[in-house]
Amino acid sequence: MYLSMPRSFLVRVSYAEDVLNIEKTVELQKFINNSYSTNKLVSRKDLVIGISLPNQREERWIRDREAMEAYAKEKKVTLKIENAEYDVNKQISQVDNLISQGIDVLILVAIDVYTAGSMVEKAKQAGVKVVAYEARILNTDLEIFVTFNHLMAGELQGRFLITRVPIGNYIIMYADLPYDSSLRDGAMEYIDPLVIIGNIRIIAEKAIENWDPKIAFEAMREVLAANNKIDAILAPNDSTAGAAIEVLKSQGLAGKVVVTGQDAELAAIHRIIQGTQSMTLFKDTRESAKKTIDVAIQLANEETVLTDTALFNGKMYVPTVLISPILVDKSNIDEVLIKSGYYKKEDVYRS
Repeated sequence: MYLSMPRSFLVRVSYAEDVLNIEKTVELQKFINNSYSTNKLVSRKDLVIGISLPNQREERWIRDREAMEAYAKEKKVTLKIENAEYDVNKQISQVDNLISQGIDVLILVAIDVYTAGSMVEKAKQAGVKVVAYEARILNTDLEIFVTFNHLMAGELQGRFLITRVPIGNYIIMYADLPYDSSLRDGAMEYIDPLVIIGNIRIIAEKAIENWDPKIAFEAMREVLAANNKIDAILAPNDSTAGAAIEVLKSQGLAGKVVVTGQDAELAAIHRIIQGTQSMTLFKDTRESAKKTIDVAIQLANEETVLTDTALFNGKMYVPTVLISPILVDKSNIDEVLIKSGYYKKEDVYRS
């Protein structure tokens, strides 16, 4: 027992550096002829996550960014976010720059999954962990993949269509993703059996590159110019659905054709209320942001990440975290989107 308070104590302390993220030294790398060389040392106190998003054109990716920024602030981690604007070369350059800044983890939504493996390898060489998000990067070693369940999404779309239109003429639009056909495959599990028995006739199938609504618009205009006897359109997401509906309007068919969607964009919700779009899929970006940021933190801290399955990428079965989408139509907008706080009632029902 001390008779008087000493001026200082000597206490042996051991820090779990990766867990506490306390003052650490990071090797900053720069690229020279596609290789790394040590440039300088940087000291910092917080975990830094670099994020490469494909675009800020679609509401889905805008909300992804906002949700990630909000959750990262809550978790007290720093984000460095880049928008590649659907430009592969721009994404490569931006990722190089993120790595050179000494990030700890890279969250990568690859535009071109065939070539994105080179970015993964560069990150690894610099000691940066990689989380593949929403796009399964092919033919490379991946630690983790976080994605919405695209097969389930397709199944929800397909089942909805055959329930509403068990007999009729269909147009099939699908995202031009040769590396991952699970969204289309899920829908066709329900549609194909009715095609085989003759109840459903597929008038046209159109691949939509980069989910581009302009391409979808031109594709639908071409199809409907040749044959406008259409009962249902499988649209892969809300932006392509919106484009298809614009063409339907020009033919006086909006509201008469069942049209699917995905992403629960506010414009799509308005169309559902108006009756021109039939359904969408709610992919809660708040949930995906939390899971993706949490996974990034766990990787940085070398903690165990709980996964749901493993998906093959051409080289390995990648541990995968799956997030389930929710079907939304006119009957459950309030329950799913407003009560959950995702949208405000006045925004959903504005005139």
